[in-house]
Amino acid sequence: MARRNVELIRKAGIDVEKLIDMLVRAASAEFTTYYYYTILRMHAAGLEGEAIKEIVEDARIEDRNHFEALAVRIYELGGELPNDIREFANMAACSDAKLPSEPTIENLLKVLLDAERCAVGVYTEILNYVQGKDHRTYDLALAILHEEIEHEAWFEELLTGKPSGHFRRRAPGESPYVSKFLKT
Repeated sequence: MARRNVELIRKAGIDVEKLIDMLVRAASAEFTTYYYYTILRMHAAGLEGEAIKEIVEDARIEDRNHFEALAVRIYELGGELPNDIREFANMAACSDAKLPSEPTIENLLKVLLDAERCAVGVYTEILNYVQGKDHRTYDLALAILHEEIEHEAWFEELLTGKPSGHFRRRAPGESPYVSKFLKT
C-alpha cells in the first residue's frame, strides 16, 4: 500500500524516485562533510586555528543534524540509505572536503567555504524541484539551506575579513532552523 504523502506528491508531478535520489545524495554529502569537518577541525591548530574551531564545530554538528533530518524524510518517502558505507560515500552530491596537502588556516577555510557553497547549490536545486508540490521536503530543504547559507557566510567572513552578520550560537550545533525536524 502506497503512503498517502507519496501518492500526493506523485500526483503533483514529482518523480519520487528522482527526489529520493536527490535526498540520498544530499544526505551522503552531509554525512561525509561531517566526517571531513572532524578532520579539518583537528587541524585548526595554533592561535589562528583556535579562532575558527568553534565555528567549524557548529557547522560540523549542524551538518550531522542535516543528515539525520534527511534520513527521516528519505524513509518517509519509501526510500532508504544504502547498506554499504562506501557506496553511500561515493554518492555524495558534493566532492569531499578533504584536508588540503598544506593545511594552513587559509587553506582549511577555502575547503570549508567550497563545501558550503556546494551545499547551497544542492538545496537550491531540491527546492526548485519540489516547490509547490512537496511541502514537507520543501520546508526541510529550506531549513537546511538557511543553515548552509549561514555556514557559507561564516567561512567567507573568516577568509576575507568582510562581515557576514555571524553571531555565536547559544549551543554548539544548535541548528536553529533544522532542529524542528530532529527526532529527540
